[in-house]
Amino acid sequence: MPDPILFDNLNDVAAHLRLRLQQKKYLLLFAYNGTGKTRLSMLFKEAGKNGEERDTLYFNAFTEDLFSWDNDLDNDEQRVFRINRNSRFFDGLQELEMENRIRPLLRRYADFDFFIDYSEWTINFFRELRVAESTSRVEHIKVSRGEENIFVWCFFLAIAQLAVDKQDAYNWVKYLYIDDPISSLDDNNAIAVASHLAQILKNPESTVKAIISSHHHLFFNVMCNELSKAVKYFLSKDEDAHVYLIRDTGDTPRFHHVALLKQLYEVAESGSIYTYHFNILRNILEKTATFHGFKNFSDCINRDEDDPDGIVHARVINILSHGNYSLFEPQEMIEENKQYFKKILSGFMNNYRFNPELFPQPTEVDNPS
Repeated sequence: MPDPILFDNLNDVAAHLRLRLQQKKYLLLFAYNGTGKTRLSMLFKEAGKNGEERDTLYFNAFTEDLFSWDNDLDNDEQRVFRINRNSRFFDGLQELEMENRIRPLLRRYADFDFFIDYSEWTINFFRELRVAESTSRVEHIKVSRGEENIFVWCFFLAIAQLAVDKQDAYNWVKYLYIDDPISSLDDNNAIAVASHLAQILKNPESTVKAIISSHHHLFFNVMCNELSKAVKYFLSKDEDAHVYLIRDTGDTPRFHHVALLKQLYEVAESGSIYTYHFNILRNILEKTATFHGFKNFSDCINRDEDDPDGIVHARVINILSHGNYSLFEPQEMIEENKQYFKKILSGFMNNYRFNPELFPQPTEVDNPS
């Protein structure tokens, strides 16, 4: 890994990120919680302000603060989600028919619906409930914290799409700065969010540049795969020296692979193995093959006596990791494929030694029949 670059403060880090984005379209930043990711996103935004002009549309913890609950404490009936009408984030809200732009995104992740009251600047969440042969609509529901976060994310994503498409209300956007969009999501949705975000950003006609920062290993890993030509940084802070450090991770970020492998190990032990887990396993095999000088990931697969070339297991991985992470309809593996997954993972971990304190002795796996 290259030597780190040292910065005295986060303002200098923000200036460096802007400088790097003069040559690159995407920048991915990994940093643990408490490092200053959210503050960095705000400093980056502030550096782009010139009077009333600005150049950065951002998503971070402050974005969620643009919405607030009115729980109708007197009657406990008309619970609504209020919108901060004073924020430029909501420019042209009604004219752009945001409901029709948000709803298809929300349906990818949630089973509730909504409508926007533009006169009151409120959002009403509701669900359609099927009872026997009829359907009833329950309005003014209070969604969970996770559902609330995914709604705000879909709201932002719809606006980001407008910025990428250079709609008049958002043609001022030069940069998207997205900080930890999946803090309350499970792994299925983390993968879905990462892939869908990458699809929007990779619009070849767009001139909008993007920074995505996260502390989530799986999300960051998927973004690295999707935006393979992005600058990939690891941000940390030296408390003793009072400096911030940025390391360029190169084409193969190394600081998250152990966490991914630990996740796969825990998945194998639990038996809750989904289609997208084969994508993660293949990714680890490919990076291991590159590190050890092999041409193909299959060279890192343990050979069986009845399959000395590892052909069967390589074909299984190829078939079950065929490109899109089984994004929006992740399915649990059938038992035979679960056994293949466990056997390939177990063989890999036996061949390549990792800290045994992180990985207790894995369960023995029989050959799939």
